[in-house]
Amino acid sequence: MSSPSPTRVIVGLSGGVDSAVAALLLKERGWDVHGLFMSNWDEEDDSYCTAAQDYQDARAVADELGIPLHRVSFAAEYRSRVFAYFLAEQRAGRTGNPDILCNREIKFGVAARYSGRLGAAWFATGHYARLVPGAAGVELHKARDLSKDQSYFLHAVARAQLARTLMPLGEMAKTEVREYARRAGLAVYDKPDSTGICFIGERPFRDFLARFLPDTPGAIETPDGVHLGAHRGLAFYTLGQREGLSVGGRRGYSQAPWFVAAKDARRNVLVVVQGHDHPLLSSSELTTGVMHWLAAAPSSAFRAQVKVRYRQADQACRVEPRADGTAHISFDEPQRAVTPGQYAVLYACDRCIGGAVIESVGSQSHLSAAA
Repeated sequence: MSSPSPTRVIVGLSGGVDSAVAALLLKERGWDVHGLFMSNWDEEDDSYCTAAQDYQDARAVADELGIPLHRVSFAAEYRSRVFAYFLAEQRAGRTGNPDILCNREIKFGVAARYSGRLGAAWFATGHYARLVPGAAGVELHKARDLSKDQSYFLHAVARAQLARTLMPLGEMAKTEVREYARRAGLAVYDKPDSTGICFIGERPFRDFLARFLPDTPGAIETPDGVHLGAHRGLAFYTLGQREGLSVGGRRGYSQAPWFVAAKDARRNVLVVVQGHDHPLLSSSELTTGVMHWLAAAPSSAFRAQVKVRYRQADQACRVEPRADGTAHISFDEPQRAVTPGQYAVLYACDRCIGGAVIESVGSQSHLSAAA
C-alpha cells in the first residue's frame, strides 16, 4: 500500500449540516476531500434508525461538493467495543456514556485508521472543538461557540489521533454554520440536529434498553428503609431521575416530587428522596478510574475546573492524582447527582486536560453501599 497523501483528508459525513460544512470548508481551503459514511447500527427493521435517510443526505452533499463518498459498516466493532460495555455498566447499576466510547473507539479509532486505507493522512469531523498547536503537541480546547462545545465528548481520544485530525468548525457558531450551508446551496442546511445516543438515534430509551436487559424488580425505599413501591430494575434508572418512579403522594409525606438518590445493588433497592435539592442528591467529592491525560500527567495536587456531565457549567475543584493512575476530585461547591459510570472531565480555562470515568462519589456515607 502506498503512503497516505499529506493533502487528502477523510471527512466523516453523517448526513447532517455540521459534517457537510466541515467538508465544504476543507475543500475551499484546497484539501483533497473524501467523505466517509459510517453505518454502525445494523437492525434494518428498526423504525428509529435513520441511517438510510442519513446516507441519502450524505450522498447528496458529496454530489453537491463534487467529492467521492465511501460507505462502510462498523456495526460489529460498535457492538463489541461500545455497546457491550454500555450494557455491562447498566447491568451493574451504573449509567454509562456510550457517546464518549463511540468517539474513542469508532470515529477516532477504527474509522480514523480506515482513512489511511483510503489514502488519507488526515481525518476530519464536524465536531465543535478546537485543536490548538502547543509546545508539547496538539491541545484540545473548547469551541468558540460554548453552547455547542463538544470537547467533553472528545477527552478520551488519543493525543496521537488528535494530532492528525482537523475540526474546522471550532471557530464558528452554529448559526454561522447553517448560514454557510444555506449560501452554498446544501439541502441539509436546516436539517434538525440529532440528540440521540451515538449511532442508536432518538428513541424511548427504556423501551430500547428492555430489548437487551431483563426486568429485575425490587423495592423502592426511603433512606430510612420505608417501602414506597417497586422498580423494574436498577439498570433503568439514573441518579437524580424524577420521571417514571410511580411513587406519587404518600401519607405522612409532602407533595414534593421524588428523585433517585442511590442504588443499593446488593439488595436491589432503589433509594429515593423528596425535593430537587435534597442533601442526599449532592456530593462534595468523587474518585475516578484511570485518568486519560491530554496534558503532561501531574504528580501532585492542583486546581482545575471539572464537568461531571455534558452542558454543565465548569465547577472549581481540587484534583489529587494517585499512584495507580486514578484521581480524587473535591468540589468547591457540592454537585447534584454525580453519577458513577459518567465522566469527570477536567479543564484549565478553555483547554481540556483530561478525564476519566466516575467510579464513586462522596458525602453519602450511610448510602455508600448503594452508591
